[in-house]
Amino acid sequence: MIAAHVTSPLDMPAYLRVVVAAVAGVVLALAFPPFGASLLAPVAVAVLTLVMFRQRPWLGGLCGLVAGLAFFLMLLRWLSLIGADAWLALSLFCAAWFGLMGVAIAYLSFLRWWPLWIAGAWLLQEALRDRIPLGGFPWGRLAFAQTATTLTPWAAIAGAAAVTFMTALVGAIMAAAFLNLRSRNRLRGGLLVAGIIVIGVSSVIIPRPAVGQTDGGPSQTVAAVIQGGLPSGEAPDAPRDVLTRHVAETVAVGEAADEGLTREPNIVIWPENAADIDPLRDEASAAAISAAAAAVNAPILVGAVLGIDDMTVANVGIVWDPVTGPGEYYVKQRPVPFGEYVPFRPLLTALIGRFDQVPRDFIAGESSGVLSMGDVVIADVICFEVAYDDVVRGAVLDGGRVIVIQTNNATFAGLGQPEQQVAMSRLRAVEFGRTVLVAATTGISAVIDPTGAVVSEIGEFQSGSMVETIQLRDSLTIAARVGPWPEILASLATMLALGWSIWRRLLGKSKPNGNSVSARDIGSSSDD
Repeated sequence: MIAAHVTSPLDMPAYLRVVVAAVAGVVLALAFPPFGASLLAPVAVAVLTLVMFRQRPWLGGLCGLVAGLAFFLMLLRWLSLIGADAWLALSLFCAAWFGLMGVAIAYLSFLRWWPLWIAGAWLLQEALRDRIPLGGFPWGRLAFAQTATTLTPWAAIAGAAAVTFMTALVGAIMAAAFLNLRSRNRLRGGLLVAGIIVIGVSSVIIPRPAVGQTDGGPSQTVAAVIQGGLPSGEAPDAPRDVLTRHVAETVAVGEAADEGLTREPNIVIWPENAADIDPLRDEASAAAISAAAAAVNAPILVGAVLGIDDMTVANVGIVWDPVTGPGEYYVKQRPVPFGEYVPFRPLLTALIGRFDQVPRDFIAGESSGVLSMGDVVIADVICFEVAYDDVVRGAVLDGGRVIVIQTNNATFAGLGQPEQQVAMSRLRAVEFGRTVLVAATTGISAVIDPTGAVVSEIGEFQSGSMVETIQLRDSLTIAARVGPWPEILASLATMLALGWSIWRRLLGKSKPNGNSVSARDIGSSSDD
């Protein structure tokens, strides 16, 4: 094993490391929509690796916390419309996970093959943040910045976790290459650069399902996605006006099909909150939806809010048949904490008065979003649920042949959140080998093919419809079959490695040296 003695990658005082970490957080945010400079993600990982590399754990944690705060404040700036306190609180919560990751990287960088362990640290951080507490918050995963790059196809092998791992691995290897080239070990540095290139083109070996691959039933159908928009100004009855707008757009599709100007749709998709006035209780709403379904002679997936009792409601997608009316429906499984329901309501509302703005709690559904729309079986997902692996996978495994994402981004329009959600949808298309239909109230609505390419879309603040022939699939990708196991096993391995490194530190076998460290190459530990 060849060892290369290198000096500190960034020979600077602690405060300057923190400043560089903050800059790296901003760079990472630029990799995500609406900026979309995807290649900056591994660059940010590389810079953060260098500032945390074999530093004292407290400094690694501080650098991670500062980088995370800079990153999430930019990424989640759309949340500021809800309130500056909510924006700051959620950003701090997510940044705390980055802080813990920084501590881990400070330890893991002493181990042999440390780029692999640093990539594992990113994966572990996301695995925990995605689940803890109250179901977690998966926004800002590295994978969601890589929805149209050469790393994207790894989603079909092990989901978003694989894309995160590969992105972080590229960044960590970039840091290793820098270390070796700076120490004049040009051969090893060149080999590491070559390794980055190999990872970058590795997607060519990943198998893809054949277009339209199916075990039975039709291999394609015609879908209409409706974006009705919101009324301008202060409408006296905004919810009913929103419904009227979606009905009008649907009727227009039916008329265009009757005149031969477009294809006759087999299914029609409306967004979340298209019918906020409970259509199972309000006769006028029900009549309007039935008229729209009759106009297109096809079932409509209606995004609606159903009243359960005085204190609870349900966010649902209802299949509305042109003949029989309302049928199967899906209840959103992951309502948003503090947005759609208040956890520990009696205690928190007494302490924080603004929670009174959420007067009723949305209940959580217990089954996947598999719904039959005539001959087409869909996997329905509502809004933020697109970020949760298990929600989307569950609906696909239960038989969904096309993924439908109903969303209402009107509150966050113009601030990047719609672009971020479409990017996630593109990754899901690749991960599960399914066409994805995104229906948004005010945009962005999109039709995405199983390769992740956007076939057509309706931009923000527009109204209209898309009528497209889409692929239906039964075949399952490797990612759909293996589920979370690669992420679980990689996270466990990283935790064991971290424990081993901490133990070595306690025994005094690996000691950080402040602003200057003696580090060896990618294949060595600090005391070989």
